[in-house]
Amino acid sequence: MEQDMVEIKTDAALEAMREAGRVVARALAAVREAAGVGVSLLELDEAARAVLDGAGARSPFLGYRPSFAPTPFPAVICTSVNDALVHGIPTGYRLRDGDLVSIDCGAELDGWNGDAAVSFTVGTPRPEDLRLIDTAREALDAGIAAAVPGNRIGDISHAVGAVARAARCGMPAEFGGHGIGRRMHEDPHIPNRGRPGRGLLLRHGMVLAVEPMLMAGGRDSYRTNADGWTLHTVDGSRAAHVEHTVAVTEDGPRVLTLP
Repeated sequence: MEQDMVEIKTDAALEAMREAGRVVARALAAVREAAGVGVSLLELDEAARAVLDGAGARSPFLGYRPSFAPTPFPAVICTSVNDALVHGIPTGYRLRDGDLVSIDCGAELDGWNGDAAVSFTVGTPRPEDLRLIDTAREALDAGIAAAVPGNRIGDISHAVGAVARAARCGMPAEFGGHGIGRRMHEDPHIPNRGRPGRGLLLRHGMVLAVEPMLMAGGRDSYRTNADGWTLHTVDGSRAAHVEHTVAVTEDGPRVLTLP
C-alpha cells in the first residue's frame, strides 16, 4: 500500500528540511537577480551553484537520471524558456526582452531535500505571460491550502486543476508534484488534476512538493526536445511552472521553501 511507503517526518526532520528549503529559496532569488536581457542560462546555473556551494549543500538535480532520461542531468537548475514547460537544460542561450523563464532548483543539506520553482519575465513583459504566471501561482496557493491532515491527495490535485481549468490552461497528465525527504522524489505522486476525496490520506509529518505546470494554449499534450529532457508545448504557446515544498502539519500547511 502506498500509505505504508510514505515516510512520516518527525518535527526535527521538518526543521532540517526547512534549512534545505531556505537554501533553495536563496538560490532561486540569486538566479532571479542575475537574470536579465543578454544573460545566458549557463550564467544563471552558475549563480545557483554559488549559493549551494556557499551553504555546503549538494544539488539533487546534478547527475540525476530518471527512467525517461537518455543522459544524467548536467546542471543544478532547470531553465525552461517560453514554450518550454519543465526540465530545460541550461545552455549558452542568452535571454531576450520579453522571455518567460521558469527556474526549478533543489538542494540537499544534511541529508534532507528541498525543491521549488519560480516563473518570471525578463525585460518588457507580455500581459498574457503575467496572467499565466499569476494563474500558476494561484493554482499553487490553492494546492498548498488543501495540504492539511484529513484531506487526500485528490484534494490537492483538484484544487490545482480547478484553477488551471478555469483559466483554460493545459496541464501535462504524466508530470506533477511528489513526496520529498531524504530523496528528491518520493511517494506519493501528486497529479495536477484529480477528484476531491480520493487518494492517499494526508497526515501530520508528510512533506509534499506541490508543482503546477500550466500551458497557455489549453492543450494537455507536449513534446520532448531532442535533448531528451526539455518538454515543450505542442502548439508553441507559453508555459509556467511554480513549486514549493510543503509540510502537512496539524497547524496547517507549512511552506518549507520560502525565503
